[in-house]
Amino acid sequence: MKLIELVEAGDVAGVVQELGNLTLDQRGACVPELTALFEAIARRENTQEERIALCAARLGCQVTPEATAAWIRTHPYFTMDTWTVDLLDLYPVAWRAELAAHLGERATTAGAVFAVTEHLVRDTGCPLPTSHEFLLAWLYDRADGRERHPRVLGGAPGADFLERLRADDFTPKLLPLAVARPGRLVFSWHTSERPLEALVGLAAEGVVNRDELIHNLFVDMVGDPPHGTQVVVTLEALALTPAEHAGVARERAALVGHLLGRLLEDGTRMEIAPFLEFLRALASTPAEKALVARDYLALLDRSLPVATYAQEMLTGLDEVGLLEPELLTEACERVLLRPEKKLVRAQLGWLGRVARRDPARAGRAMVDAAMTFGHREMTLQEQALKLVAKHLKAADDSVLPELRAAAGQLSPGLSARAAELLGTAGPLGTANLFGTPQDTVTEQPHADVQPYADVLPAVPEPRPVPGPIATAVEVAQEVAAVVANDQDVVAFERALDGLVRHAHLDRTALADALKPVMRREPRNNVDWVQSDLYDVARAVRGDEPRGRAVLMLRAVHINRTTPSRSCSLAGSMLAARLAEAMDVIESGTQPFLLAVPTLSTGALDAAVLVERISALDELGVTPAPVDLAQALLRVTPTPDQQLLRAAESLASDAGQRLARWLREGGPAHQDSEPKGWPHCKPPKPASQGWWTPARPGAVMDPPLPQVAASLIGPYVGNSGLANPMAPFWVAQLPHHREELMARDYFEPRMSQRGWPRNLPFVVESGGPAGYSVHLALAFGLIWQTETDAVVDAVLVLAARKQLDTDLLGRQLEALLNHGWAFADKASGSLRAVAETGAYATVWSVLRTALPGLLGETPVRGAAAMLALAVECASRCGAKGEIPEVTAVADRKGSSQTVKNARLLRDALR
Repeated sequence: MKLIELVEAGDVAGVVQELGNLTLDQRGACVPELTALFEAIARRENTQEERIALCAARLGCQVTPEATAAWIRTHPYFTMDTWTVDLLDLYPVAWRAELAAHLGERATTAGAVFAVTEHLVRDTGCPLPTSHEFLLAWLYDRADGRERHPRVLGGAPGADFLERLRADDFTPKLLPLAVARPGRLVFSWHTSERPLEALVGLAAEGVVNRDELIHNLFVDMVGDPPHGTQVVVTLEALALTPAEHAGVARERAALVGHLLGRLLEDGTRMEIAPFLEFLRALASTPAEKALVARDYLALLDRSLPVATYAQEMLTGLDEVGLLEPELLTEACERVLLRPEKKLVRAQLGWLGRVARRDPARAGRAMVDAAMTFGHREMTLQEQALKLVAKHLKAADDSVLPELRAAAGQLSPGLSARAAELLGTAGPLGTANLFGTPQDTVTEQPHADVQPYADVLPAVPEPRPVPGPIATAVEVAQEVAAVVANDQDVVAFERALDGLVRHAHLDRTALADALKPVMRREPRNNVDWVQSDLYDVARAVRGDEPRGRAVLMLRAVHINRTTPSRSCSLAGSMLAARLAEAMDVIESGTQPFLLAVPTLSTGALDAAVLVERISALDELGVTPAPVDLAQALLRVTPTPDQQLLRAAESLASDAGQRLARWLREGGPAHQDSEPKGWPHCKPPKPASQGWWTPARPGAVMDPPLPQVAASLIGPYVGNSGLANPMAPFWVAQLPHHREELMARDYFEPRMSQRGWPRNLPFVVESGGPAGYSVHLALAFGLIWQTETDAVVDAVLVLAARKQLDTDLLGRQLEALLNHGWAFADKASGSLRAVAETGAYATVWSVLRTALPGLLGETPVRGAAAMLALAVECASRCGAKGEIPEVTAVADRKGSSQTVKNARLLRDALR
């Protein structure tokens, strides 16, 4: 075809001439070959002449105006040149006018779209497009001042933007459209100030009616509110006069209503920032703000940036006398108990200004300030008490009953000061002052006041594990539950045993029941987890194993001689059990598993294990080694001599191994306290650092399989863990939680998140709770990532009378003195423990930790620890001087640390 040859030769003029020799139908028939040539040229080196010739050919082969317009918008990046004019001239005038109309409907500033459209309008005399897109493209083109090539019609003379607009014959027709809908130009997604620059400039010269422009701009904003940053730029450029500002009051009020409604929905700081910018830019007058005062009140319950803005607006209204006193009280109710100190301090400052400005309102303001007495932060309570003391003389005596009632919520360390200020009886303790005797114990309690005792939770009892799963369908349901949620130890153990049992009974029926379960694969993890049970179910069905299962089998094979250094010890043990279960199912030799626990903690009753091994002995079955090892690690030691004799009567190697295990009481418990950890007691500081737990390891004789031995034997370590601790870790060693925690819990990890979450499982487990368990609690208190779980763990351990508060206090002191400068977080976590009713428990921890934290330079956050200590000591009636506290209290100065030390010193006298 001659057209293709001309394109390949890069002959642009020849392409245009050849197109003129073809009919429209003949041109349309060339499209497939030109498309193929385009793809071929794109894959090889080509010249600019080839590309232009190909562009001309493809453009000239569009048959209809609609198709041509669509092609130009899709491929706009060509230069409007002489060849383009010659090509367009091949079409009739009416055809070109129709093309101009189609392009004008969706004109863009990209490439040659606007240039082609303008040329056609000027060449054919067709109506000028008036779409928003064309209007915007026109302004951008005139702002850029692009020169046209010879024979291309368009453009406007002038040295700058405004000169070109003045000289442009399009301006009389298009500029009124710009003024009628300015928001669509100014707040376009194009993020440019050029349309605004033009409109403001022309308005300044009188070419555009400024009042009409401003009014229409605000109307557009009401109909389609723009981004806050755009509004700021626009209103700064407009620089509204007071009269103009008042002239759009209705529109501004509508915008304020919309924006306040959006702030009520709240969001992240980044999400709400534009709306706050928008509101500030609108610059509402005090009278206008007064109309929406109740909307501002509602915003006080939202996130900190929103509440801060609302507080600022309400404060401004009050200062000009436009806020009703009742609304100030309501604002205090919403703000003064919020946790954000900055917000509460600002509210107290507002109340102080009210009392100074208008003494007649001082009484009401002080009653409002007294709401802060119920705040959990003692420093804020003290600030409110100081404010009341400062302005109490200006208030009449009628407010004293309300203030005295509110003072009952104060921290006990402030109660004596409040009693002296408010004219109550002498400082007999919080019980006598404010009617809460259950919260405080004095040295000589009244006859009707019981000595203080912590309110601790009931000790949780482990749940018994149900018996074996009865049907294949139930096994499939349990497997699906484990795949969906791999945190349930009982569900996993029953499902794994169910797969082995029912594969032994009727593998075909089990495979059919498992078919729906296979539709949803579990998510991949770096470590081995319980949801990998899915691969055992695939093995039952004979399905091709997943890549993860192949990796697991390879890892298990290696771990028979060397423990894994890329996964947790518990994960390696789990993988070995799963791989062994696949082997058992394939061989069909073992009808059930030995290691299924009888309690939810993972513990296995000794009598049940004796029965299971006896049943295997009768069948002549040797239990799988990893299954037997897990059963031994789980079996509960027993002093029952009859049961011990029953175990000794078992003839098999497994039975004899169990008998010896029970007779010796299992592996001896190992102390994880590191060498050099001081056993000193206050006032001598515990240490200036923290130590990794010791991991001595017990050598088993006869030895356990390597993966099982690594849980409790000589420690080999790993190279870092990606997945946090899981409940099944604890269930593998239900009687040796100290050894468990001494190992993988303190290895390097990718993230601290998720680790404290399972501490409640640890404290509900068995075995001594020593250095490692307490160190995990100490870190949990400092990290404050899963505070609820850490609080529960501390309380349960205390309820089981296994919490060593001295040890925990020494560990906290050591950590906080060794670069873990999170005393404020630790105090927040300990406060959460105390507020459940465990003030004496927390005081015991603080009493040990404080001396080492109050050195020459107290640790950062010591003030918060002291504030908590004041409350705990006061509530539980603790007495006895702590020299380090007294030394800080005797220092000169008014820092919060010194002030809180003085409160604690006085409380302990």
